[in-house]
Amino acid sequence: MRLPPIATALGGLLLSKGGRRMAGRHAGKLALATLALQLWQSRRAGAAQPTPRPAKPARARWSGRRP
Repeated sequence: MRLPPIATALGGLLLSKGGRRMAGRHAGKLALATLALQLWQSRRAGAAQPTPRPAKPARARWSGRRP
């Protein structure tokens, strides 16, 4: 199994003292950026084959009045 490029970049950061300090200071931002990248990649990969939504049955709305 091949590692994603983001994991390789983060691994390289964690090997140096300055990289560990930067990663510790910005851990939340790095995690959020990693999740956003994964979401973007998964949506881009799935965009080639969109799955149609099932049709919802018509539903009567309640107006607040009693019959």
